[in-house]
Amino acid sequence: MQTRPLLERIDRDWRAAQPGLDPSPMRRVILLARTASQLARGVEQVQGRHGLNGAQADLLFTLYRSAPPEGLTPGDLASLSAITPASTTNRLDTLEERGLVHRGPDPADARSRRVRLTPAGRAQVEALLPEHLRNEERLLSVLSEAEQAELERLLLKLVNGLEGG
Repeated sequence: MQTRPLLERIDRDWRAAQPGLDPSPMRRVILLARTASQLARGVEQVQGRHGLNGAQADLLFTLYRSAPPEGLTPGDLASLSAITPASTTNRLDTLEERGLVHRGPDPADARSRRVRLTPAGRAQVEALLPEHLRNEERLLSVLSEAEQAELERLLLKLVNGLEGG
């Protein structure tokens, strides 16, 4: 079911089941969840054409933009990316098997490892990045630049409150 009719149905059903209940918080959370799901699906379509899923692409993008030449520790990589630390190791295993990242010893701490892009990984990011950005622009294009800025402001306010900041 499309989102707008679903939200209207939820309103009608709640009015019938609990006439005094205000279901607007439920509607808004459902709307955010469905929006996030649609955006993720749209982003992953492009990444999939490059043989990556969203988490793998995010790790490659993070290494490309944030890693010093010696790489990042897996913990630093997890904290700088959009995926959970628990997911990082499995994703790195796959990316390393494909020759896109290299995990090696940390010269400053023999107990630690550093992750860095290989030349193939750097080439993969450089091939994906322009299409990825065009796709995200397309996904957001139903909103004007001013609306996108306002959406970003409101989402930052919401996530800051949820994170306790």
